[in-house]
Formats: sequence, structure tokens, C-alpha cells
Amino acid sequence: MSIQRHTTKQADIAGVRIGGAAPIVVQSMTNTDTADVASTVAQVKALAEAGSELVRVTVNTAEAAAAVPAIREKLDAMSCHVPLIGDFHFNGHKLLTEYRECAQALAKFRINPGNVGKGTKRDPQFTVMIEKAIEFGKPVRIGVNWGSLDADLLARMMDDNAKRAQPLPAEAIMREALIESAISSARRAEELGLPSERIVLSCKVSAVQDLIAVYRELARRCDYPLHLGLTEAGMGSKGIVASTAAMGVLLQEGIGDTIRVSLTPEPNGDRTREVLVAQEILQTMGLRSFTPQVTACPGCGRTTSTYFQELAERIQSYLRAAMPAWRDKYAGVEDMHVAVMGCVVNGPGESKLANIGISLPGTGETPVAPVYVDGEKTVTLKGGRIAEEFEALVEAYVRATYGGEPAVPALKPQHKTIAVKAVA
Repeated sequence: MSIQRHTTKQADIAGVRIGGAAPIVVQSMTNTDTADVASTVAQVKALAEAGSELVRVTVNTAEAAAAVPAIREKLDAMSCHVPLIGDFHFNGHKLLTEYRECAQALAKFRINPGNVGKGTKRDPQFTVMIEKAIEFGKPVRIGVNWGSLDADLLARMMDDNAKRAQPLPAEAIMREALIESAISSARRAEELGLPSERIVLSCKVSAVQDLIAVYRELARRCDYPLHLGLTEAGMGSKGIVASTAAMGVLLQEGIGDTIRVSLTPEPNGDRTREVLVAQEILQTMGLRSFTPQVTACPGCGRTTSTYFQELAERIQSYLRAAMPAWRDKYAGVEDMHVAVMGCVVNGPGESKLANIGISLPGTGETPVAPVYVDGEKTVTLKGGRIAEEFEALVEAYVRATYGGEPAVPALKPQHKTIAVKAVA
């Protein structure tokens, strides 16, 4: 089934295209002190290597703004050219004015219309930030957040709602305020001279159903590219499930041009996890391919050994580790499908459906592991080195299928022949 994407304009973020017919972009954000150049460079590089195609950094102080050009320079020296987005709140108008090198080094500005100023200061400070985006030729994400919504706008809309004969629920007014803040700010940016093709919108909330409702209406009412994600998804499995539930529905409806999975990391946790989750959401839905996928059964009483679990984990880790080198060398390898199965019930069938698969012996089964390549059995592995031998076969399959090298004998079907005696 093909998903019909919501039609939007296309924004160019230093060569990374968002919206239009472009693939859905994965992005992330650092949680380092941006003024700490070394730590921020290291995390940006790790996120980019994990697959984050855009990386956002906090620019909240003079020290952070002053550090951005050095961060960009060091990343470029490492051949890490991932575009950097500056996340501005409260004082962005001052920082972009006083630190021109920061404005130049960034590929995009993120502006939150809920905290660019209060009262009479709001429009002048928003105007300064848009003027700087125009001056430096930068696109802008106008990102509205549930937790920092324009209080004046919300109060006015609540008052108007109270005057209705049948007032709407408060949550409906809050959702409408989010949408109105984003769209009216985008229109104001255009009035100031920022081309519509350089505007991306987001309306982030923390609840799944609210996010779905807000983005459906946002997509109905505008054609700006949309940045998708819960603003605070949560930690661990809760954050993954919430992000997948919300974004899965919207992506299936064709809504969303760039996504971020905002996971709260465990103490000293790996920030790149949110990038992998975002990739897996898109790949599982058939929207993009990033790395070969491993199918593995969940295990049952027929698979009391953990061997197949360990092999599945080993193969998945091996594929991820190999992808940076494979990506440029073997076109199409990201679409490869590998199966690691635990017994004869579904093992042979799933293995035949994969590009290359192995069916390991379950409890009480003959201790052999048939390998299937493109639907046909090729070789049977046995003994204590099944893991190493299967890993080598996967590597050989990649070289042969995506690199044009000759296939090793173990990748070819071993058809049996029957000798027929000639009849005089």
C-alpha cells in the first residue's frame, strides 16, 4: 500500500530538503552545553553518524552563540557536514544581532513565537529574528509548544469562546491556539519578506491524541513543511511507544516531513537512541530504508536455548556497525532483509522470504541450521561456529548482490543430481 503524502512546499536546509517530494528527514538535538565546544562537537558527530540528518543545538547565552562558529569549523574539519539548527528562546533577537558569525554558521533558526517577547515587545523581537533570517539567507522553523504557548493569544481565544452560546471544551481552544499561533506567525514572517519556501512549522504537545488532532488540522490549513514529534515523549519504552503511536498515525495519513523522537535519556544514556527509533519508525512503515532489517521470532517453549536470540542481536549489531562503510559502497544494501529464526515451525518459511535467512534448531530438533538465500536453501551449518559462519555468509551476500562480486559456493543452491545409467 502506497502512502499519499500531504502536499507541501519544500525547504532547503543547507542541502537537506524538507517537504515536497523529499524523503522524510530524521533529526535530533544535543543536550550538551553548547558553550562546551568539545562535548557538543562529539555529540553532534555521534548523532550524525547514527543517522541524524539535521542536528539542533541550544543557543541560549552569549557563550553558546560565540561557540557555534567553532563547532561548525571543527565538524567540517572532521568531514561531518550535518547542518546545525540554532534553537532560540527569549533572547534570540539579541544573539542573532550581536553574534553574526553564529547566524552565518547555522543552517536554520528555530523560533518559538510563545517566548520571543511579551506585549509590545513581541512583534519587534520576532521581526528582528525574521530579518536576520532574511539577511543571512536562512530558513526558519516556527515551533509552537504547548508548554510555552502565547499567553495573550490563549487568553483572548478563551474569552471569545466563553461568549459563545455553546462554548467549546478548553482543550479544543488550546489546540486551536497552537495552530493559530503557528500559522499567523508564518504569515507575519512572509509579510516581513521571508519566502514561504524557507518556513517550516511545528505544533508540539505531549499527549498522543492532541498531537494527532493538531497536526491533522494544521495540515488541512497550510502547505508549509511540517516538523513532527511529541515535545516530551518520556523515558524508555513509554517515550518510544508514545512517539510511535502518535507519529505512526500521522505518517500513515501522509502528514509530516521531518521527525524527531524526543526521548528522555537515562543518566549517561546514549543520545543516539532517539535517532535509531526515528529511523525504525520510518523503515517499519515502509517510508524509508536506513539499514538492513533483521526478522527474529520472539521465542517460545520450543526455543528454550537463547542461542537464536544472541545470534539475532549479534547480526543486528553487525549490520548497524557495517552500514557506514556499506552505505557508499553498496547501493541498495539498506533494503536487505535478514531472518534469524529459532525453530522449524516458522523458521524455514520466514528464512525463504528474507534475502538471506537461517533457521536454527529448536528444543529437541536436529542440531543443524539450514541457510536460505533469495528463497532457496543453499547450505546447512552445524557445529560451534554457526554464528561466525552465518555472519560471513551475510558479508558475502552483500558483496555479491550489491557489489557485483562472484557469489561464493555457499550462496548457491545445492541442487542434487541423480546419475542415470545409459541404456544400450
